[in-house]
Amino acid sequence: PGQPYKGGDFFAFLPDNRGGRRTAVLLKTAFEQGLTFQIKSFNGEERVTWGLIPHKTSWDGGKARNGYPDAQYLREVCTVL
Repeated sequence: PGQPYKGGDFFAFLPDNRGGRRTAVLLKTAFEQGLTFQIKSFNGEERVTWGLIPHKTSWDGGKARNGYPDAQYLREVCTVL
């Protein structure tokens, strides 16, 4: 608190279907409550990073690379939210 930090560009993807739209509403609420991001120290520099809520940051690569396909993602993220 009270220290400068660096921001960043963050992108996440959801499917355009009923489950994806429902998840988007929950993610918006989490964002408004300050739960989406956190600040961490990297090499003595404070930076904004993703928080504990899992996000799909790629269209592909599967679960191992935070991408799709991942059949369980919507269920898992809704459980966290």
